[in-house]
Amino acid sequence: MGTNEDTVDARTALLVREAMDRATAELPALMDLAGPARAEGRRRKARVRVAIGAGVLAVATLGAVTASLLPGGGGQRPVEVVVAAPPSPTAPPQPLHIEPTPGESSMADLPPAERARQENFQNQAVGVLQSLLPPTVGTVQRTDLRVNFFQATKDGTAFPVVFSVRPSGEKPQPCQEVRGRVCAKAVLPGGIEAHASTIPTGTATETEVSFRYGKCNVRLSVFPHEASNTSAPVTPAQLLEVAKSPAFLDLVRAAEAQPMEKEQRSIPGG
Repeated sequence: MGTNEDTVDARTALLVREAMDRATAELPALMDLAGPARAEGRRRKARVRVAIGAGVLAVATLGAVTASLLPGGGGQRPVEVVVAAPPSPTAPPQPLHIEPTPGESSMADLPPAERARQENFQNQAVGVLQSLLPPTVGTVQRTDLRVNFFQATKDGTAFPVVFSVRPSGEKPQPCQEVRGRVCAKAVLPGGIEAHASTIPTGTATETEVSFRYGKCNVRLSVFPHEASNTSAPVTPAQLLEVAKSPAFLDLVRAAEAQPMEKEQRSIPGG
């Protein structure tokens, strides 16, 4: 056994003896009682000595262990606990690239700050639309063409999606059931009247919902897949449920307060 350990043991024994002597010395003197009473007194005094000794021993042992963990104490150094940093949030997926047509601008042409603002809105919109649209629509992605342009893909079939909150001095026209168009309507929170419809495009159909919010016309449209002539996989009733959602209306409110689309102006005679 090493010198340090011998010193600690001797010091511990001395502390125990001194504490026991002090504790028993403070006990009242035993009266000259009969044999059983004297025996009980001795037992009481012995119990006190044992209890005090155990307490001092525990304290001394703790001190010895602590000392052994200090540098130069002869024991193992304490194990360093490494707390892993929380994982960084997952980066938003990259937008789907759509090449602009000749003469058409894209989000790449925007000033950096404005582009970042619009991309942030797109990311929020993707999350909301993905959670609210039916599973038949598939996976929603943003594009780098325009802030209001998205795409939904299901089993390899892509459906263009437009979510537009555009300032306008004119209210959107109510749905009219002409040329095969089928209409539905509902009242959104705040008493806003929304119109939804299916619109024939050849032998397939587009589905849309539109309403007026503040100074903006709002439109959510899901288009058919042209190559396969597949209709939009969502009904007017389902889009009306999307429009009623508080999360969707929060997006509309944010876009109406700080517009990202240019104001829609009517063309005289157009």
